[in-house]
This record gives sequence, C-alpha cells and structure tokens, in this order.
Amino acid sequence: MDIIKNWLRQNLKGDPVLWGIVILFSLISMAVVYSATGTLAYKNELRGRSGTTEMILFKHTSLIFVGLALMWLAHRIDYRYYSRLSLYALLLSVPLLLFTFFMGGTTLNDASRWLTIPVINQTFQPSDLAKLALISHLASMLSRRQQHVNDFKATLLPVMLWVGLICGIIIMSNASTALLLFATCLLLMFIGRVPLKQMAVMVAIGIVVGGVGLASGQRYKTVLSRIESFTDKSKPVPFQLEHSYIAIATGGLTGKGPGNSTERNILPHPYSDFIYAVIIEEYGMVGGVTVLFLYLAFLYRGLLTVVNSHGAFGGLLAAGLTFSLVLQAMVNMGVAVGLGPITGLPLPLLSMGGTSLIFTGISVGIILAVSRGEREIRPMVGEPADTARIPKKTAYA
Repeated sequence: MDIIKNWLRQNLKGDPVLWGIVILFSLISMAVVYSATGTLAYKNELRGRSGTTEMILFKHTSLIFVGLALMWLAHRIDYRYYSRLSLYALLLSVPLLLFTFFMGGTTLNDASRWLTIPVINQTFQPSDLAKLALISHLASMLSRRQQHVNDFKATLLPVMLWVGLICGIIIMSNASTALLLFATCLLLMFIGRVPLKQMAVMVAIGIVVGGVGLASGQRYKTVLSRIESFTDKSKPVPFQLEHSYIAIATGGLTGKGPGNSTERNILPHPYSDFIYAVIIEEYGMVGGVTVLFLYLAFLYRGLLTVVNSHGAFGGLLAAGLTFSLVLQAMVNMGVAVGLGPITGLPLPLLSMGGTSLIFTGISVGIILAVSRGEREIRPMVGEPADTARIPKKTAYA
C-alpha cells in the first residue's frame, strides 16, 4: 500500500482532488456512454457499418486513456512553456479553421466543423485546438501587460484582434462554441484587470463581428430557429427537449437503474448532447446532483489553483481553462433541463467524443501543471522580466 502511495505522490503531481474528480468523471463516462450507444450500434448495423456497442465502448475508453495520458504529460511540463506554444498553436488554428469552413471539411448536422484525419479515420474539430490556444495566448498577453492594462493600443488592440479573429471564424459554423469562448475571454479580461470601459468596447466589437460571422455562416437560420423555439412559448417544445424532459421526469429520485433508459432510443445524440438527461433517467436526481456537484468541485479546485498561483500567467491560464470547461458543462446541463436554447455542446469529461476528449485532457493537465506550485520568480529565457503578479484581491474576480 505504501508503495502505491509513494508512486502516486511521485507521478501524479498537482491537486490530488482534481485528479480524483477527473478519474471519477472518466468512470461515469464509460458506464453512461456504454448504456447510451445501443441505438447508435443498431443504426450502424442497419447501414452495414461495423460498430457494436462493445466496439464503441472500446473506442471511447481508448480515447479516455489517451486523454488521461496526455493530461499526465501536460501536467509534467513547466506551464510557462505554454506561453510560447500558444502563439504557434493559434497560427496553426487559423488556417485549419478556414480550411474546414471554406474547403468543405467533414459535414455533420449541416455544419462543416470537422476534419477527418487520414489513416486513422478520426474526425477532428479545429475549434477544440483554437479554444485551447486562444485562452492560453490571451492569458500570456494579459500577464505580460499587467503594467499597461489601461493602454488601448498596447493591451486591448492585440487582444481584440485575436479574440475577434478566432471567435469570428468559429461562429460561422459553430455559434454556441464561439459565444462560450467569447464569454470565457471576457471573464479572463476581467480577472486580468482590464478596465470595464475597454471591456465594453470589446463587447460592442464582438457583437458586430459575431453578427457578421453568423449572418455569413452556415448556422444563421438554425440559431434563429432555436432561439425562437426557446423564447416563444406558443410554439411546440422541440423534439429533443421533449424527450429530454421525459427522461428527466421518469428518472425520479434514484432512477431506473444503469442500462435501463428508454429515452436513449429516441433522443438524438443521447451519448453526447443529451447525455445528462440519460444520466438522470438511469441514476435519478441523485445522479444528476452528483454530476453537478463534481463540476462545482472542479470549479472550486480550479479557482483555488488561481488563488494559490504565484504569477499572473499561471493564475490567468488556470482561470481561463477552468471557466471554459465548467461554463460548457453548465450550458449543456441547462439545455437538458430547459434553461436555455438547444446548443449542441457536449458535456465535457462525460460525453462521447473524438479529439475533444484529448483536448479536454490537455486542458486539465495544464491546470494541474499550474497547481504544482511552480513559481514565476525567475524569468525563463526569452521571457520578459516584468511578468507581473495578480494582486490577491483581484485573483478572486
């Protein structure tokens, strides 16, 4: 037993509670995805495709382990290196996003969001890379400009250009991801002590760029339809939400039991977009509250990492990635229970996914790297010596 404890201490650095939360999420994900993919396996059989429930579970489990492995690797790296890597990742993201949209990437649900990786035949969403890169680079830019946050040209202009460019491209094919990313960037700017006047300018420009991108993109009619369905109570409840409500209502306190969901056979994407409804149907309100509690615990531990960080970049980086994951989770769960319009966002750490599981693992690994307590006392080679620290009173913002 002592040998195992010593091995864990030596190899799993950072916040042990975060490690426990992620591992627990992984186990829950395997169980629920296995239950929710029965209909998908049946459809594969009808279409002559290979893909039994066990094969789907094996693929999903393999991706979870790849994500955990990359999370481990990411948490072993000095997080200050991500300040440099973020710019290169952004420069790679832009052509990938443009190629996917204009050159006809893999189209699913009337949107070109995916690229298919040759040989392994695995779909890849460039927006996943773009989100991680933008949040990391925004944290880097703000940390380097802590002494000049009031300077429009020095701070807001470069931030505005990168945020507007990435979110503007993403919104053409994926409005919910772009809006969530923009909201995360605003939170990061607030924590980074950017004046509210400059943030108001950012919001105004974001509305203009977002409106143009949405109008010229693929999802304009879909977005309007979903907003109208949510706001106009005279219209019938959308098919997805109707069966999500049925799943939640029939789950009761303790649920129908693992593998006993009936709405999984009717709900579109019960293993991704509406996996929370399946969780409540099978595990009841107890299961739903447990999952919500785990996300809130993740948020708390992430913010604790922010508070305990010794440098501006580490605090901003951990804050941005934590907010990005938890906000997406809250939006997904809110949609399932009728608190918002349908978005199509998966539930991070739980939904079945491809490379999104990998990028989620990397994001959590970076948060863990910050929580390892590496100090930004001595500037790295090529790093500005004036990398500032966030005052404790603003670290909670």
